[in-house]
Amino acid sequence: MKKYAIEIRQGNLLRDEQWAGVSLGDAVIVDGVKERRQSWVFIAHVLNSVTNEEWVEVRGGKAGESKTRSFRPELIYPMTAKKGSKLIGLPLSLAPQLPIY
Repeated sequence: MKKYAIEIRQGNLLRDEQWAGVSLGDAVIVDGVKERRQSWVFIAHVLNSVTNEEWVEVRGGKAGESKTRSFRPELIYPMTAKKGSKLIGLPLSLAPQLPIY
């Protein structure tokens, strides 16, 4: 079943629940010292149309936690980018995980 993108505009902010091949609820990796050991799911990609700033909202954290955090797009990797404790490959902002038709 095809997932359709949902864009929500709130003032100057444009929230998109699909971005670079990931959708709401998809597991992602955040490249940070503490964040890499935690589990995260994608919530939304947000763009401020006035300042052109963008960030990615994720939810998760340590086992049993459900914190919502925001990170720069270049820190978000697909789940396939983790090999042991190392990250391999490119972030989603540079290498989207788009389906091939």
